[in-house]
Amino acid sequence: MVKKITAVLLADKIEPCLEFWTKRLGFEKTMEVPGENGLVFAGLKKDNLELMYQTYASVEAEEGGHRGFAKGPTFLFVEVQSLDDTKKAMEGAPIKLAERKTFYGSREFGVADPAGHLITFAQFG
Repeated sequence: MVKKITAVLLADKIEPCLEFWTKRLGFEKTMEVPGENGLVFAGLKKDNLELMYQTYASVEAEEGGHRGFAKGPTFLFVEVQSLDDTKKAMEGAPIKLAERKTFYGSREFGVADPAGHLITFAQFG
């Protein structure tokens, strides 16, 4: 029985990604694993939402772990209460999807996080 699904996003460096979520969207860091050159893993949480980051290097170094995976962006779809407030919070982040209205009833726009992952923010109604 599935109880929870949490995205783990890979990054070269974790610290800028943490700042992206904590300073812009009010998440808090709930866990971290330090390495020789900074963090290798960290968890973020806001209410019942959770997100994790891990470095590419630490994944490659894991005994019996995933190896040889394709590096590329992950796409997150995030529903928000206020797209206007979210746009203000994202000022300065690289816009990757201009604001649009969709056939499925949302108003949305997208940015890239510091690791290059693409995040679409959507407001319905």
